[in-house]
Amino acid sequence: MKNTRTQQADSLGDLQTRLGWRFRDATLLRRALTHSSAAASQGENNERLEFLGDRVLGLLAAEMLYRDRRAFREGVMAARLNAFVRKESCARIARAWGLWEHIRIGEGERKTADRSQEGILADACEAVLGALFLDGGLEAARRALQPHCDPLFADKGDIRDPKNELQEWLHKHGASPPTYRQIGRRGSDHAPIFFVEADAGPAGKTRAEGTSLRRAERQAAENLLAAVAARALE
Repeated sequence: MKNTRTQQADSLGDLQTRLGWRFRDATLLRRALTHSSAAASQGENNERLEFLGDRVLGLLAAEMLYRDRRAFREGVMAARLNAFVRKESCARIARAWGLWEHIRIGEGERKTADRSQEGILADACEAVLGALFLDGGLEAARRALQPHCDPLFADKGDIRDPKNELQEWLHKHGASPPTYRQIGRRGSDHAPIFFVEADAGPAGKTRAEGTSLRRAERQAAENLLAAVAARALE
């Protein structure tokens, strides 16, 4: 019979096949699959790899959008990028890789895993991308991510209200929600044009217009998301 260590190695071998990359340093992959609740010390969990993988994911997703044959305009690219890198999309990729059966979590966390599974999967997805980058560079991470980009980019259901996307970005960066203020209106009652100013703290300020307040606010949020995405690539 195979011992536990051999079974674990075989299991990780199957995972590496799904990722399309054979790790030179399998320790990186094991660490990427270790939740903080299961690690004896901070250096043994996947939080630092998650931090790195978040940046790798953003860069690769932006590159793939840029090379997409549909040649999206900048505002659409920003919206699709933010939809792609959010928690739900990362969890979806993690499930496609089959990560859940490999993630090590503590007993206390396991009791509430049904409620927190999506967040754990999303974090592990980013951590695995970080591990792939360290082991094989962008090409290794790109190889694992590429098969899952087209379906997610093509799924319009994944593109949420840009106002929500902007608020999520600000929350992730520890900032307050954006504020929207009507600064003008012109046109007749049956065909008005509204002007708004949006203040999103670290994301900046912008002005936009629309045939309703909601549309003007959505456009302002989209402008700010585009600016954030552009700065991230500088």
